[in-house]
Amino acid sequence: MSDQVEPGSVGSVAAGPGPAGLAEQAAFIPQTPGIPASYPHAFHGRAVSWVAVSTIMVAFIIGGLALVFGPTWWLFWFSLGLAALGGLLALAINIFEDWY
Repeated sequence: MSDQVEPGSVGSVAAGPGPAGLAEQAAFIPQTPGIPASYPHAFHGRAVSWVAVSTIMVAFIIGGLALVFGPTWWLFWFSLGLAALGGLLALAINIFEDWY
């Protein structure tokens, strides 16, 4: 078993340069006084993409609940059709181009 109380075992870890990614964040902050800091815009996809994803998620939740509390087959098949409709909507709006 290793000696965990040895000096320097925890101190060397705590004496590091800081949290990871701090250097990348500092690259966006201007170094000239008086210039306001600007950060890159966070891209979270189009609204129609979120509608398609929300439709698919709601369909899966409804289908899961239909199987747990039943099984209520008509509700399960309805939710399967709703999920397929959401998938077709996602393909029609080219959702895979929203990732970046």
